Parts: sequence; C-alpha cells; structure tokens
Amino acid sequence: MTTGNLLMPGAHYEDRETRDAGARAADIAERLPAQIAHARATAPYYAETLARIDPVEIVDRAALAGLPVTRKADILERQRAAPPFGGFVATPLDGLAKVFTSPGPVYEPEAGRGDYWRFARAHYAAGIRPGELVLNCFSYHLTPAGSMMEGALRAIGCPVIPGGAGNSEQQARLVHDLRPAAYVGTPDFLKILLDKALELGLDASSITTASVGGAALPPSLRAELNERGVFVLQSYGTADLGLIAYESAHDGKPLPGMVVDEDVIVEIVRPGSGDPAPEGEVGEVVVTTFNPDHPLIRLATGDLSVVLAGASPCGRTNVRIGGWMGRADQTAKVRGMFLRPEQVQELANRFPEVVRLRAVIGRVDERDTLTLRAAVAGGGDELSVRLGEALREVTKLRGEVELVAELPNDGKVVDDTRPVG
Repeated sequence: MTTGNLLMPGAHYEDRETRDAGARAADIAERLPAQIAHARATAPYYAETLARIDPVEIVDRAALAGLPVTRKADILERQRAAPPFGGFVATPLDGLAKVFTSPGPVYEPEAGRGDYWRFARAHYAAGIRPGELVLNCFSYHLTPAGSMMEGALRAIGCPVIPGGAGNSEQQARLVHDLRPAAYVGTPDFLKILLDKALELGLDASSITTASVGGAALPPSLRAELNERGVFVLQSYGTADLGLIAYESAHDGKPLPGMVVDEDVIVEIVRPGSGDPAPEGEVGEVVVTTFNPDHPLIRLATGDLSVVLAGASPCGRTNVRIGGWMGRADQTAKVRGMFLRPEQVQELANRFPEVVRLRAVIGRVDERDTLTLRAAVAGGGDELSVRLGEALREVTKLRGEVELVAELPNDGKVVDDTRPVG
C-alpha cells in the first residue's frame, strides 16, 4: 500500500524510494509488528502458526528470521483443505474485488485498492509517465497479470489498451492506429509484435518504452529491442506477492540488479532452510508483504537471488538484489530415492568446518552416481568418512565425498548433471 508523497513526474515515483537507511528501518520497526499482529488476528493460518509469537518483538529482518517459512505447497495444501484461501486471506469475500488462479491451482485475491499489486513503481522506473497511452499485453483471463499491470498504470494516470496475450496481427494494427507510447508485457511478445508490424508494413515506432516481466530478458533480446527504438526495463514479481523488485536506470542506461519494492521485506536464505544466507551468497528469495488483505509472512518463492552491495546510482536507497537467478527447488530422484536441498542443508549444519556443500548427481554406465562436494576450511580423510556416513544416515543414499577448496556461489545445493532424454 503506497503511503508516501508522490513526486511525479520526477525521477522517482515517491519520496520513500530515496529515504535514508535509518528512516526505512524506523518505518519497518513500526509497520512489521503491526502486520504480524494483523495477520495473526485476521488470517486463521497465521493465528495457528504464529500463536506463540509476540508481534512487538518482530521489528527487523533479524527478528523476522526466527519465524517459520511458508511455501507454495503449504498454500496449496491449506486451500484444498479449507477453500477458497486456506486461511491466508484476512479480508472477507465481500471485501474483495477479484479472485484469480495460478498453476496448482492456487487462488489469489485482489481487493479494491488502487495499484493493489504495487507495480506502478516499476512502470514509473521504466519511464512510463502520466497521460501516456499504454498497451498492456499481459493475460487478462483468470491469471492476475493483466489486472496487476492495469491497476498500476491507472494509478500512474495512464489510459490502458487491454490487449492481453496473443493476436499479434490484430495488436500490430492496433499499435499502428492508436500510437501507444509504451508497452507492458513479456519481452518475447514485444519482439513478436514488432516483427509482425514489420512484416505487415505497419508503423510500431510510437512504442519507445517497455516495462516487461514474466519471462527471461537475455542481453541479446534487450539489445535488439533497444536497436529497434524501445528502451526496456524489467520487474520481478509473483501472482501472490505482487511486485518484489524492479530494474532502474541512470543516464539512460539500465543499472545492475533490481531495487526491492518499498512494501515488502526480502530475505535471502540458504536453500532448504529459513536461515539467512551470509552476505553476498546466492540463496532463496523469501518475502514478507505489508498487504493488509493477503498478509503473507516469510513466503518462500523458490527463486534464487543475491543481495548486491551498495546503493543504486539511480538514487533509490532500498536493498538491491541480483534479480531472478534460477530456482531453489532442486529436488531430484537418485536410485529411486528423493534427494532434497533441505537434506543437504542438514548435512552442512552438522559440520561447522564445511563452508559450502553440494550434492552432484551424475550417470555412468546407466547407473546413477552421487558425489558430495564439500568446500571446507581444513579437514582430511577423517572428515570425508564422517561426511559419507552422515550422507547415508540423512538421505539413505551412498555416495563419494570430495573435499575441495571452494564451490561456486550460485545457490546450487543439488546439481543434477544427468543427461536429459
């Protein structure tokens, strides 16, 4: 929920984006206990899971890290047992405006507040300004993406063309006729749209700004879109959390990483646990929202990222993350047994001399192989033996143990290298 004083049409959407660390910490110290208390009082799931928590003690990330992590599987299971929302939603049905579905299926609410999903900040950072006509090519059918973006664009003050996904020829003609200034949608569909306009001899040059998401934006595609006259920035969000982080620019160039939204708290934890990862280490993104209607507390996204050092040159002062860096759910089946990241983390927790641990699965002579690679600060044959014994105890699998000087900081805990197909 946006509470700052708007500074449109300046460089930033609102003044909270540029406040100092002390002001942001003080704001969190006030809002976070209130949100924990609200979730516990109004959402049955949190009334149960946070029953022994004193909200007044949860004032920062360090305190938040002591609360349990919730996973998408928990939401799915609870929604099946107690439809429609499994006790996660604080607002009664008659206070909601829409209900959407995501794969699972998982059902997400939308209340009637403007910019409910908070994407206005991302669109504004991408260069979209009040009064500009915007083509919204995210899907409007059952999934929330189209509604997410439209609500944000209307909050900025932009009229919206609800294009939705697909129908590239019709949409190319629409762009030719209506001359929208900006595009919102996936980056790959933007290329399809521009290609279709070129094929048909239609003018799509009015689109000079794009705020994209929902799919990868490789450097080659960004460069191609830039060459075709479209400045592109991307955002990162989910159907249940809304906006998590977004790219920004300085001197007309995209900046590394993504700035975290002002209305969420992002933690980076070791995959398979809720424990904070050391600074600079790739881990799983865990998010807490200040949404009063859907107060998600420590929701594990299953995505990998890392906190970047320093503030963004764009002037925004919140934490920056490296964007989406892969999936944390690396569960694999080895010789008929599931091997899970949390099992590898349990092994790491048993050995303080282990800096980083990775289970590598391979295949030789049509048989699965398992190697536990341990980056250690000292140790030898005796440590290898103990690690091998612990591997069998925790996973019920036998494997080789390799002690190495270091392992890549890429968030991989289970590395399945077996050929596909």
